[in-house]
Amino acid sequence: MTSLLALDNIQKSFSGIKVLKGINLSIDKGEIVALLGENGAGKSTLMKIIAGVYSPTAGDIYLNGEKVTILNPKHSQELKISIIHQEFNLITDLSIAENIFLGREKKKISGVIDWKMMREETKKVLEKVGITHLSPDTPISECSVAEQQLIEIAKALSFDSEVLIMDEPTATLNDKETQTLLNLMDTLRKSGLGIIFITHRLDEVVQVADRIVVLRDGEYIGSKNIEDASKDTMVSMMVGRDIADMFPERNEPSDEVIMNVKNLTVKNSLHDISFTVRKGEVLGVAGLLGSGKTELSKALFGLMKIQSGSVNFFGQKITTPKQAIDAGISLVTDDRKGEGLILDLSVYENLLLPFYRRIAKAGVLNKAKMDEAVKKWVKALQVKVHHPSVEVGTLSGGNQQKVVLGKWLQMNPKLLVLNEPTRGIDIGAKTEIYKIIKDLTDEGISIVLISSEMPELLGMAHRTIVLHEGKLTGELTAEEATQEKIFNYATGGETVGN
Repeated sequence: MTSLLALDNIQKSFSGIKVLKGINLSIDKGEIVALLGENGAGKSTLMKIIAGVYSPTAGDIYLNGEKVTILNPKHSQELKISIIHQEFNLITDLSIAENIFLGREKKKISGVIDWKMMREETKKVLEKVGITHLSPDTPISECSVAEQQLIEIAKALSFDSEVLIMDEPTATLNDKETQTLLNLMDTLRKSGLGIIFITHRLDEVVQVADRIVVLRDGEYIGSKNIEDASKDTMVSMMVGRDIADMFPERNEPSDEVIMNVKNLTVKNSLHDISFTVRKGEVLGVAGLLGSGKTELSKALFGLMKIQSGSVNFFGQKITTPKQAIDAGISLVTDDRKGEGLILDLSVYENLLLPFYRRIAKAGVLNKAKMDEAVKKWVKALQVKVHHPSVEVGTLSGGNQQKVVLGKWLQMNPKLLVLNEPTRGIDIGAKTEIYKIIKDLTDEGISIVLISSEMPELLGMAHRTIVLHEGKLTGELTAEEATQEKIFNYATGGETVGN
């Protein structure tokens, strides 16, 4: 049978450096192929070649058995290939209909935009992705993250796409929203679509994929039918080694309380929250989208105006980021592109951003100390970059996250607030970050680990507090914590007093 899309020996070099070294990939109609690999394996570069952003240095692309040269992204869409990026390409001030038909508006013979036809066509594609409750005139700004993800898919379907590339489509979704999306993918497969599914979540791969294709360091490692690929097999193919135990053994934290949060209230976000953090402890924070987790991380760092209550760190009240940094609190944000990094600056400059005040003497920077710090964290976190002078915006998502982590670790924090630290990071890099967290707690550094990944909390946290609609609804020790109990608290099933 002729493949819907086939890539043969695809190679790509940038400035003489080989990024892709002979990649093979094929997909048939009605098939979901999971493209797996660590960050920096070459997945994004390969997808950009299929999408017409890059031209391959060597190799051939076939569509329905015919050799094609994809000239640019518009040409790729004309060939019925659509890509849904991890970061949405929607204009929030425009309506759903305007976004779906942006640049190809339906027009009457007179040349005037036919709004009625656009609304009708929008309704049809929205129904295909299960959205019946939103009007085509609804602004994107009023849509939830999950709705925006489905709108991106609806937009792709409006091109009558035959090949759909989905890059980390569930990264920002909760469990229920993720299941809705996976069910939709299954429906689209049954309608004959070929889907390339990029994800680091192996449970999702097992649930929906027909086949896996694995890349490592720009090389094609192999392909397996899903029934022949256990999770251990996938991990071994991706990282080139077995990961016997992803989560390191927990240490025993001190009884010393270093942070005391008392009756913390932030307008429209957090309501009367109290908890403590001990020295050398990993305190997990769980909750669904909109529960107040991100607001809590910012409040601990002095970024949110506290309406009532207090955040005390070693007895000092924290109300500003400067106070937090000087006291030894660091924050790794969940929005690495918007808040964690300056994308136009280099890896070198980003790693040093919070560090300049400490190494400057009379306003003069110490170049040797700067070089030493950058070299240390690029090596320690295994940031895949040809040189630290490279713009951080050109790195893969996982390597960008490592830079955010590195810039705060070099501040020698006493408390590290980690908000979704492994989002968009492959399984090998996750294991490295978990080991770093363990090493930090061994040194007596405390971690507030905010995560939407249950296994991460269950595997790393000494205690887990759970938020629901800005309120603290549960607190569980490592021995007490289960996915069922956390989910029950996260949906407001039980409440604890403060």
